[in-house]
Amino acid sequence: MATDVKSKKDVEEKKEPGWKDLPIGGLIEKPGTSEAYKTGDWRTQRPVWDSEKCINCLICWIYCPDSAVIVEDGKVKGIDLDHCKGCGICAQECPPKCKAYTMVNESEFRGK
Repeated sequence: MATDVKSKKDVEEKKEPGWKDLPIGGLIEKPGTSEAYKTGDWRTQRPVWDSEKCINCLICWIYCPDSAVIVEDGKVKGIDLDHCKGCGICAQECPPKCKAYTMVNESEFRGK
């Protein structure tokens, strides 16, 4: 009569590999950043900045989650459209007395 009892040796031989047995992979050699990747291609709206209305308060720069507001020497110089996602936070946070940002549908710029 055969029994289904397995010896300790049989169990050890069929043991699943542990974390030490996994091959080395997925190494991250330097921290992640989107600087190397253009991430603004999928936006549906684009901020249009009016330099004449801008008072350079830099509120847009502070609130922009993508660091897409270009600032040089303490003044806004434009928008990095390669990284802007079109969220509209810059237009929303721009002080009402100047409203230097207008959100425009991206379709108006396609094909130009």
